[in-house]
Amino acid sequence: MDHLGNLEPTTICHVMALPFPGRGHINPMMNLCRSLASKRPDILITFVVTEEWLGLIGSEPKPDNISFGTIPNVLTSERARAGKFPAFLQEVLTKMEAPVERLLGQLKPPVSTIVADTYLMWAFEMANRNNIPVASLWTMSVPVYSVFQHFDLLVQNGHFPIELKERGEELVEYIPGISSTRVVDLPTCVYGHGRDILHRGFEAIASVSKAQFLLFCSVYELESQAIDALKASISLPIYHIGPAIPYFKLEQEEIVTGPGETTNYFRWLDMQPRGSVLYVSQGSTHSAPSAQLDEIAAGLRDSGVRYLWVARAEASLFKEGCGGMGLVVPWCDQLRVLCHPSLGGFWSHCGWGSTSEAAFSGIPLLTFPLYLDQAPNSKIIVDDWKIGWRVKSGLDVDKLIKRDEIAGLVKRFMDSESDEVKEMRRRAREISEICRRAIRKGGSSDTSIDAFIDDILQHHKN
Repeated sequence: MDHLGNLEPTTICHVMALPFPGRGHINPMMNLCRSLASKRPDILITFVVTEEWLGLIGSEPKPDNISFGTIPNVLTSERARAGKFPAFLQEVLTKMEAPVERLLGQLKPPVSTIVADTYLMWAFEMANRNNIPVASLWTMSVPVYSVFQHFDLLVQNGHFPIELKERGEELVEYIPGISSTRVVDLPTCVYGHGRDILHRGFEAIASVSKAQFLLFCSVYELESQAIDALKASISLPIYHIGPAIPYFKLEQEEIVTGPGETTNYFRWLDMQPRGSVLYVSQGSTHSAPSAQLDEIAAGLRDSGVRYLWVARAEASLFKEGCGGMGLVVPWCDQLRVLCHPSLGGFWSHCGWGSTSEAAFSGIPLLTFPLYLDQAPNSKIIVDDWKIGWRVKSGLDVDKLIKRDEIAGLVKRFMDSESDEVKEMRRRAREISEICRRAIRKGGSSDTSIDAFIDDILQHHKN
């Protein structure tokens, strides 16, 4: 602990960070911790992960005042949990608490604040039992939080339960702070995929009442109405700290590589014309059915557009048929790719992390949501920010989108001479500037993180 100088252990603010064990939750939690650690080198942070996750992220560079605390591998492996989210969530809710509380009792100096993912409901009870102030970190968009917070309004207005094919186009116009939204653009657990974990969303939001602070991974200027409406209805202090993405890595010279990976794809990007490459990624956990992936592969090839496709498990299958215009890789440094001058578009599943990275990078999106919050994120991108197009239209969310439709859409989307595309790219640059202003010194997110630090230090002194 020599980097903490001569501080007495009792004066050290020691934060325990408890992310939900999934890429879309670990990343924003680590980005928050990096911000805290770089702003206040006298804050000590223990970032809690399973031994498996330590193997996945333990070698990434981080500030000296962040260290990892590990618990045993009590959960199904990352490699085996795809498509089994309800069962995995149940494991997280029942198997993590005991080893985490054991670790909490062993850490020195004693933990003075806990920051836990909102979905780790047990963490808030654990913090209260141990008389430790706790912050809830919500890693999805604010409108999704609002839908769960005001779910009773959906019931009162006859929009839950609902048959999507009959009433999916109906508008929901009564949730405070949320712009007019079609039923089909609500989180999928309201009407379809994920209904079996809908109750977990309610439980997670209910657990926030046991916290002392609430953190949103959002940029105030981009979600101000939703944030203001929640501030009016929640008694907790609310902080908006987005985009919670690894923008600090962009200042490092070295390019982070995945396991066994080289950065040949950057050499390939360097050779492509400005704004000509479509980046394609369907996310790390929930994937489209294989028949749909085949159609996407054929549609990309037939479009004649340059593309870089991250296709994790399927990479070897799609390399064969990608033609001369495409490059398929199993992993890439996504934010750095999106910021590359050759990028002109992003085909995305619309997880909040990827949505935030695209917004920061100023890249328009083709939205292909699959699960939970991805549907409302697609609506934010297309209807609110106006920086994207939907791949799927209509109410049949499971409909197979054919290759010729994909090829035509991709071609139009990447046509830099089109007035519609020019306007969308201009708008994306505006959104990017809003994100970058927010994290600059004195910007809305920078100021909000400072306020959170002041508040946890104040609690610590008391």
